[in-house]
Amino acid sequence: MRNVIAQVTVVPLGTDSTSLSAWVAGVEKVLDDFPDIRRQLCPMSTVLEGELDRILEAVRRMHEAPFLEGARRVSTHLNIDDRRDKAITMEGKVRAVREKLMVSGPGAGEK
Repeated sequence: MRNVIAQVTVVPLGTDSTSLSAWVAGVEKVLDDFPDIRRQLCPMSTVLEGELDRILEAVRRMHEAPFLEGARRVSTHLNIDDRRDKAITMEGKVRAVREKLMVSGPGAGEK
């Protein structure tokens, strides 16, 4: 089955604190139950790589995690890159941009 790349941000609202790291840690722990999904924690989101159905299942659980810890409102943002003409990976997407950065001139390397 082909993989997709997804970016998810889960933000609990009205937490009475400007710090969200404890909430983010709780959301990230959900992914321990999904060893088939590759993940990369970033400063403002988490990038996931795996089968679409599994990612959607994981994101639903990630969205619910803050409610289980007492949040009354949660905003979740999800972007999915579902490329069907060839296989994609997180590293491949980054490598493609870096290769284009090595070529000089505006629009260099565009296809």
